[in-house]
Amino acid sequence: MYLKSLAACLCLTAAPAFAEDLVFDLINASSANLQELYVSAADSAEWGDDILGMEVLAAGEQGAVTIADGRDICAYDLQFVMDTGAIIEGTADLCEMNAFTLQD
Repeated sequence: MYLKSLAACLCLTAAPAFAEDLVFDLINASSANLQELYVSAADSAEWGDDILGMEVLAAGEQGAVTIADGRDICAYDLQFVMDTGAIIEGTADLCEMNAFTLQD
């Protein structure tokens, strides 16, 4: 299944008037399918909901991710759960990038 868009609606705080959604392309250059994607502010101790829901981002595919949490921050923690059971975590400055590539 080709995934055209992924959307995150992390309603953690009220959105200030100056906040904008963060949008970036997620490229799955790994050899496994991405089954779950969790995103949280880097200063948060908890993960948000699974952004993918019932969707899967297959190996070799890409999709647009929108983080619409109303925050005016750039640093986010990302957790990728692959269909192999592997879990990949990292932190990224999503304001500075327009694409994130997931690799083995």
